[in-house]
Amino acid sequence: MGKFLAVLNGAADNADKVKLTEQQQSEFMNAWAAWAQKNEHALIDPGAPLFRKKLVTAQGAEDFTDSKTGYAIVEAETHEDAARLFSDHPHIALMPGNSIEVLECPPVPS
Repeated sequence: MGKFLAVLNGAADNADKVKLTEQQQSEFMNAWAAWAQKNEHALIDPGAPLFRKKLVTAQGAEDFTDSKTGYAIVEAETHEDAARLFSDHPHIALMPGNSIEVLECPPVPS
């Protein structure tokens, strides 16, 4: 089994985020919970939102913004299997243009 990091990317700008009603947010959270339950066999870490970001370089740390809104970590036989786990993730349907990157996390060489 391999380990894979899923990075959720949001296409909405701040104005679009405000347009979500409380009911839409609740429906999304219910859909996410149903997705997580359906895929609990593969979830190593169900993930969390990504807020307050710092970019650290040799020059120091500074705030930054990007489209990454959340993450999850799953276990699957293949990269394709891991990607399939996210094919019906509710994040994709929340806003047009939302996407999920699925990255393989191979073991660290010893």
